[in-house]
Amino acid sequence: MVDQAELELFRDNVRRFLEEEAQPHYEQWEKDGIVPKSFYRKMGENGLLCVDQPEEYGGIGAPFEFSVVVLEEAARMGFMALASNLSVHSDIAAPYILHLGSEEQKQFYLPRMASGECIGAIGMTEPGAGSDLQGIRSRADADGQGGYVVNGGKTFITNGQNAGVVVAAIKTDPAAGAKGTTLFLLDTDQDGFSRGRNLEKIGQHAADTSELFFKDMKVGADKVLGRLGGGFGHLIDELPRERLVLAAMAVAHARGALERTVAYVQERKAFGQSIASFQNTRFTLARLKSDIEVHQAYVNECSGKYQRGEMDVPTAAMIKYATTELEGRVVDQCLQLFGGYGYMSEYPISRDFVDARIQRIYGGTSEIMLEVIARSVLGR
Repeated sequence: MVDQAELELFRDNVRRFLEEEAQPHYEQWEKDGIVPKSFYRKMGENGLLCVDQPEEYGGIGAPFEFSVVVLEEAARMGFMALASNLSVHSDIAAPYILHLGSEEQKQFYLPRMASGECIGAIGMTEPGAGSDLQGIRSRADADGQGGYVVNGGKTFITNGQNAGVVVAAIKTDPAAGAKGTTLFLLDTDQDGFSRGRNLEKIGQHAADTSELFFKDMKVGADKVLGRLGGGFGHLIDELPRERLVLAAMAVAHARGALERTVAYVQERKAFGQSIASFQNTRFTLARLKSDIEVHQAYVNECSGKYQRGEMDVPTAAMIKYATTELEGRVVDQCLQLFGGYGYMSEYPISRDFVDARIQRIYGGTSEIMLEVIARSVLGR
């Protein structure tokens, strides 16, 4: 059982850290298209990376909910690019290594990830393989000496420019379908690895998103993560956490957008009175507040399930679908209450609007989530 007083104290510390270390620089990071590596090291120094990782691997051994708080506060403050970067590093890449890695792999990567020295990325998506990961074409061919030669590429990779290690899904047996996919730990300083450009996006500008290329990249068998040919199963096993943290970010981001809107409508006047005095404004805010609290309760319930090892794939699909769709509705209606000013980039609500859109795509599109849920309902 999580100590709520400790959790809220931790939340206050995270909020204060972000106010002091991120808020003054965030606009510049958005212009630069990247968060500097020095910021991750500062987060590591303050114990804010991989916080639920065991202490022997550099974490603080806190419950899962503490790791979620870091993402929630970044999202609530409107730093969605940062929240996305952190979720990939601390809550997706690091858990893959913790749950699947050999002792040597864990000792080599995890302490450096907790300190911010090594930033993690996930290499799944390819130009022809997004939601359909069975379409992966990057391949690793045995070199006859116990190792592999990797060729191919990935795209839309969060942390792509900053990453020190990429957990990559690669075909080791193209004829075996899903059973022919293996996860590899690819070090970005190795010969044969190269980064493409930092991709331009409509939102989440500070989240470096890149193309990655592998050309005759030689890797040893010690870089296989988990079972040879077990990559697709490993992906399925790790999806619940990935989708749950995206859900937590979605609700927190919606909450922050609502807070910013509440402040605005009480200051802005129209027809001689504050916008907050109009019934349409009041009822809209009331509905949004109610929806956020209902979805927050579901996130809390699912967090408990995950902590107890009871979170399954259909439930993760439901929470991801419901909360990211909510996020989209909330930021859209909040922007509407700003009127024409909401369309101006100088107002944070405009960034909330474009930053939220990708949440219904990455981590599994809303359409894929509906298909997963439908299969659990119908049994086929």
